[in-house]
Amino acid sequence: MKITSSWLKDHLKTNVNLEKIVSTLNNIGLEVESVGAEDKSNFFLVAKIIKAEKHPNADKLKLCDVDIGSGKIQKVVCGASNARDGLLTVYAGPGAIIPKNQLKIKVTNIRGVDSYGMLCSESELGLSNESEGIIELNSKKFNVGNSYFKNNSEPAIDISITPNRSDCLGIRGIARDLSAAGLGKLIDLEEIKLKTNIKNPFKVIIQSNSGCSSFAHCYIEGIKNTESPKWLKDKLISVGMNPISTVVDITNYIMLDLNRPLHAYDADKIDKKVIVRSSKKGEKFFALDKNNYPLDDGACLITNEKEILGLGGIIGGASSSISLESKNIFLESALFDPVKISKIAKKLGINSDAKFRFERGVDPNIMEYGLKLAAKIIQKLCGGKISNFVTTGESNFKNRQIKFSAEKFEKIIGSKISSVDIKKILNNLGFNFKEIKNTYLIKVPSWRPDINEEVDIVEELIRILGYDKIQLIKPEVDSPKNILTGKQKLHRFIQRSIANKGYMETITYSFTNSKIDTLFGLHNNNLLITNPISNDLDTLRSSIFSNLLIHIKNNIHRNFEDQKIFECGPVFFGSKPGEQIAVIGGIQIGKIYRKNWLEKDKDVDVFEIKDCVYKTLIELGIDEQELSIIQQAESYYHPGRSGKFYLNSNKELPLANFGEINPKIIKDIDIKNGPIFGFQIFLNNIPVIDKKNTTKKIKYLVSNFQKIERDFAFIIDKNLKQKRLLIFYLKLIEN
Repeated sequence: MKITSSWLKDHLKTNVNLEKIVSTLNNIGLEVESVGAEDKSNFFLVAKIIKAEKHPNADKLKLCDVDIGSGKIQKVVCGASNARDGLLTVYAGPGAIIPKNQLKIKVTNIRGVDSYGMLCSESELGLSNESEGIIELNSKKFNVGNSYFKNNSEPAIDISITPNRSDCLGIRGIARDLSAAGLGKLIDLEEIKLKTNIKNPFKVIIQSNSGCSSFAHCYIEGIKNTESPKWLKDKLISVGMNPISTVVDITNYIMLDLNRPLHAYDADKIDKKVIVRSSKKGEKFFALDKNNYPLDDGACLITNEKEILGLGGIIGGASSSISLESKNIFLESALFDPVKISKIAKKLGINSDAKFRFERGVDPNIMEYGLKLAAKIIQKLCGGKISNFVTTGESNFKNRQIKFSAEKFEKIIGSKISSVDIKKILNNLGFNFKEIKNTYLIKVPSWRPDINEEVDIVEELIRILGYDKIQLIKPEVDSPKNILTGKQKLHRFIQRSIANKGYMETITYSFTNSKIDTLFGLHNNNLLITNPISNDLDTLRSSIFSNLLIHIKNNIHRNFEDQKIFECGPVFFGSKPGEQIAVIGGIQIGKIYRKNWLEKDKDVDVFEIKDCVYKTLIELGIDEQELSIIQQAESYYHPGRSGKFYLNSNKELPLANFGEINPKIIKDIDIKNGPIFGFQIFLNNIPVIDKKNTTKKIKYLVSNFQKIERDFAFIIDKNLKQKRLLIFYLKLIEN
C-alpha cells in the first residue's frame, strides 16, 4: 500500500515531517518497506527527429535518426504516423520502464534493423488515453537532451499491510492510526449533500446464495468523460497507478482513499434490470483484462438477462466498460462474501485491487458514503444529473462487543496501563465503550473485522502506547542450572557421540514419500496426509531410513560416493498422540578409507556399523556385560548381515539394531551404488544412567618386572558366540 504525506494530510491535521511519519508507522506495526519517488528523469529525454525515412523492410514503420542531446544520434524504429523530420518528442532509452505496461526498453532488432530505444505517446507514459501518435512538444518550452520528467515527485511511502489490517488498505485508515499515535488530529469526513433530480431507472435483484449481501447504486446522466484533471492524475501516479479517464480514476481514488471499491458501467450498454446471481458451470465471462474465463458453480456474477456484466468484487466485464465516449453511467457499491471472492479469484488466477480488499474485509458502513462521494466528484468534474440512490439487500452487520479489563493487559504485557491511556487510545481508534467499575464494554467499529477477543484489544493498546513503554522486570528467582532433562541430555550426548565417529547430521521433514516408506514394512494408511505440502511428502514416516536413503541417492547423483549421515527425529506407528518414538538413525555407504601409501581400500561392512553402535552404547555408561546381541533383525535388513542389541535385564525392548539394508529395497529406490549399511538407536528404550556414578577411575600401576609376552591358541566350538567368550575372559581377569 503506497501513500504520500500530502494525501495523508487530506485526512490528518499535522505538521510533522516525512521522517517522523515513517518512524511512527513502524512503531505502531505498519511496516514501511521503502520511501522514495520513482525517478524517470534519466530515461525519458526530450529528443528531436533529425531524419525520418521509410523502413527498408516494412511499409508501416519508419527509421528515425534521433538527436537526444550533445549531438548524440540514435537509430529508432517507430510506427507512429506523425513521426517526421524536425519533430520534438520524448525518447525512452534502453533501461527505461514504460509506465503503461511496465515494459523495459532494450535494444531490439525490428525487421532487420536495430532500434536503440522508443519514441513515446502520451498513453504509453500514463499521461492520457491519447495513443494515435507520439508526443509533439513545443520547441519554445523544451530543450533537446533535457529530461522530460522533472524529478520533483513527492516521495511515496510503501507500507506492508498484514492481512488482518484491511482498514489500512485505505489512506484514511492509516491516518486514523497515526492520529491515535499522537501525530495529529483525524479530520472528520465531509457531509455530502447532493441534488438528485432524476429517477434511477435501474432495478437490482439479488438472488440467494449469490455471495452479495447488499448492493447500492445510482445512475448519472449526461456526463462528459475526459482526461482527469492534474490533481487527480498526480495523486494516482504518486502511488503507482496509471490514470485512465475521469470516471475510472475517481473510482480508483475512492478505493485508495477510503478502502471502498466501486465499479462503473456504461449505462447505454446494459439493460435496466440487473441481476446478482451465482454462476453456473459452463458459463464464460469476457473480462476487462481481455481474457475469457470459464466459470464453475458458485462465482458471484453481476448480470442482466443477456450477458454477464462483471465478476462481483473481482473484475468488470469488457462489454459494459467505461470509455471516453460514455455519456451515462451506472455506479455500483456493494458488499461481497470475502471467502467466496478469495476462492473464485484464486481458481481463475485473477488478482485485482478490488479483490485484494474484498477478500480481507471492507467497512460495510461506508458502502453508501463512498458511492455518494464518487457521484459528487463525477458530477463536479464531468457534469451530469444524479439519480436517487438505491440500496438492495442488507449488510446484516452488528458491532461486536468485547469485555476488557486493565488486569488482562497487565497479565499479558507484564506492565500496567492507566485508565486515561485506555480511554484516549480507544477513542482515537474509533472504539465506543462503556466503563463499568474496572471493566470496559467495548464496541468494535465496522472497519475492524480483525478485532474479536480481549487479547486483540490488548494488542491495540500496546502498539499505540508503544512497545518501548513495557517495563523490564528482572526475574525474582534465577533459572536453575540444570535446564535440560535427563532424556534431553541423553539425546544430545548420543548425537555428539555419533558425530564424533565421522557422521554428518541431517535434518529432514517428518514427512516422506509413501511409496518408499512402504518398503520398510511398517507403514499404515493412518499415516497418510490429506493435504501434503508436495506429492513426494504425502505421509508421516514410519522409518527414519526413508528420508536418509533419499539423501544418500541425491548425494550419489552429485558424485559423493563415500557417505556417513545420521538424523535424530520421530518416527510414527499411528496417527494418535503418543503413537511415535524418538530414533537416531544412521547410514553409511562406500569405503571406510581410500587407498593410500600406507593402506589399501577398505569397504564399509556390517562390523563397522556394529562397532559404531556398540561403542556409542558403551559411552553411555551401559555395562558391556549387560549387553546382548542377537543376529535376528527386521526384514528391511539383510537376513545374514544384521543384528539387535538388548539389555540382559530386559530382552523385550531392543536398544538398537543394525545391518546391511535389504538389497531389494535399495533396488526399488533405484540406488545404483551399494551395499548400504544402517543402524537405529531407539532413544525411548535407552536407560538414563548417571555417568558420574558409573565411571570408574582406574589407577595406573607401574610394574617392577620385565614385560613377558606369551602366544596362546585355543580350539573352541565354531558355534560358540564371541559374546560368551568375552564374558568368560572378563570374569577370569576379575578373579
